Amino acid sequence: MICKESMSIMEKLEILADAAKYDVACTSSGTDRKGDGSGIGNSIAAGICHSFSGDGRCISLLKVLYTNECVFDCKYCVNRASNDVVRASFTPEEISRLTIEFYRRNYIEGLFLSSGVKESPDATMEELIRSAEILRKQYHFQGYIHLKAIPGASPELIRKAGYLADRMSVNLELPTAEGLKKLAPHKSRQTILRPMKQIQTGCQENKQELMVYRHAPEFVPAGQSTQMIIGAVGESDFQIVSVAEALYKQFALKRVFYSAFVSVNEDKDLPALPQGPPLLREHRLYQADWLLRFYGFRAEELLSENHPNFNLFLDPKCDWAISHLQYFPVEINQADYRMLLRVPGIGEKSAKRIIGARRYHSLDFSDLKKIGVVLKRAVYFITCNGRQMYPVKLEEDYIVRNILEPGKTPFSSSEITYRQLSLFDDEKAAEWKGESSGGI
Repeated sequence: MICKESMSIMEKLEILADAAKYDVACTSSGTDRKGDGSGIGNSIAAGICHSFSGDGRCISLLKVLYTNECVFDCKYCVNRASNDVVRASFTPEEISRLTIEFYRRNYIEGLFLSSGVKESPDATMEELIRSAEILRKQYHFQGYIHLKAIPGASPELIRKAGYLADRMSVNLELPTAEGLKKLAPHKSRQTILRPMKQIQTGCQENKQELMVYRHAPEFVPAGQSTQMIIGAVGESDFQIVSVAEALYKQFALKRVFYSAFVSVNEDKDLPALPQGPPLLREHRLYQADWLLRFYGFRAEELLSENHPNFNLFLDPKCDWAISHLQYFPVEINQADYRMLLRVPGIGEKSAKRIIGARRYHSLDFSDLKKIGVVLKRAVYFITCNGRQMYPVKLEEDYIVRNILEPGKTPFSSSEITYRQLSLFDDEKAAEWKGESSGGI
């Protein structure tokens, strides 16, 4: 551990903002709480900047650690107790003043405050609460605050933090209890899940209270989230999505974030990863997570013990469709909403538009193009009025081969027996060059 006698706030910020980059459980929306006019800022969804970095991480908040000092020695963490890194800690007054000054300069729209465990979970949680209290009560800040719940902190402190924060999160860290025991022996699944359950219960009780007392204080109005590190131990994708599905059902989580393991320490229990972090695997898990939350899929439909990992070359929805060709082709003018969502290239919005538009007339492929359906994927799995757009084969190898060769039309002109002239002549080229998609 490397400690300096004194640091400026900007020196601390440089260290602690850099240390926070490995925590991806950061989001800036999910609440409709407005400012009441007596302070500055608000947390309504439209009042939060939705600005994202190239890898999809939110950058609209001041994302920083309160301290990178830590009594735990998790093998995957750069801030582990045994690492010789420069340590820094804010005071509650420093982090609150920094946040409000950044907000006044329009640099940020809110605060994401995580932390190492300094001295003890309770001592750290008390300082995080004090920071939020100064922002809320001294500066009258009514903007967005996301606080980390420190595993092991007392229920009283978790509850107190819940009335100050818009969203809270408790990092699950690793998908399996075995992985946690191996790489983070000072942590336990029980100390992680206990505050999750408390936050869920608090949110449910608060909703009932607000129905009786409209002006009662809100408890974590934007809900809670968590994070899992992917690729640090030998868990399968099936284990990961099954854990995520259970978290959504049992704890009513808003989001599960997946963080590709980044090798920052040398340890015999950590994977070498010569090709770098498994970013494509992380991407596939996010796609699968979307299917779980919004498309009606279950983990056991996407994967199984016999098929435990996603195909890295195909998105999970397309992979599922190709593996279940017995359900296709789907007739656009007859299929229900649930089945439409399972067609590659049809998203939530386009499925709703199809349901609404076909009340008035029978849809054809030109209509689907206007609605936002990604025909270069959907064309293999749908018919309009009993006819395909092109003469395609409903065969796994054929579909995979053509999907994996973007820009190549899978048929010659002599094979075409039916076509929509305006679409085929004028828009076919643009369509097969990979324009912006309208669905997964």
